[in-house]
Amino acid sequence: MAYVDGFVLAVPTANREAYRKLAQDAMVVFKDHGALKFVECWGDDVPPGKVTSFPLAVQCKEDETVVFSWIVWPSRETRDEGHKKVMADPRMEHAMKDAPFDGKRMIFGGFDVLVEG
Repeated sequence: MAYVDGFVLAVPTANREAYRKLAQDAMVVFKDHGALKFVECWGDDVPPGKVTSFPLAVQCKEDETVVFSWIVWPSRETRDEGHKKVMADPRMEHAMKDAPFDGKRMIFGGFDVLVEG
């Protein structure tokens, strides 16, 4: 069964195009190293909560938008190897240095697929 990496982050709304370009470039690298699918979603209807919510989780500011992303891999093993290769790939150097968002507020994790339709 597939394995999924999930991400939630806050991106300055003014950086939407820079983020889209970064994601487009990163998608190529991730797919070159084994990812099956790469999805980036720009928040459209992401209400703040009182106890918990996407905006609260990433400390989203008034001038930022929540981004929800996921990468599908064939397996955890493929993901682990692919991730190492992605991080070593020279095409990702600019992404790590010039990210158009605050990476310290990004949340992420790996997930075994439980149900798929």
